[in-house]
Amino acid sequence: MTFSNDKAIYIQMADRICDEILAGKYAADDRIPSVREYAVLLQVNTNTAVKAYDALARDEVIYNKRGLGYFVTPNAKEKILAVRRKEFMERTLPDFIRQATMLGIDISTVEKFWK
Repeated sequence: MTFSNDKAIYIQMADRICDEILAGKYAADDRIPSVREYAVLLQVNTNTAVKAYDALARDEVIYNKRGLGYFVTPNAKEKILAVRRKEFMERTLPDFIRQATMLGIDISTVEKFWK
């Protein structure tokens, strides 16, 4: 994984796990890689992976079964979608609309391009 400079690495790692949940790689109650496994996979410090898992657990996307590892919460996909939709509507869409307006692109042009 190549990390960008615009977000902390642990947030990018948490986003990647969320992407994998949305893509169906991990379903509700599936075990995800251990902190160490994920740190090795992404070639990051274990403490960085711990921060990512802590953030996901705090957001109730994953939960820990002591001695067994981390698992996806039953409603993780819905939580991730809700957060991302809100973020899209509040951050991405307004910028898109501003850019489209400045470039003279109307909604019908966007619809044609989309289809």
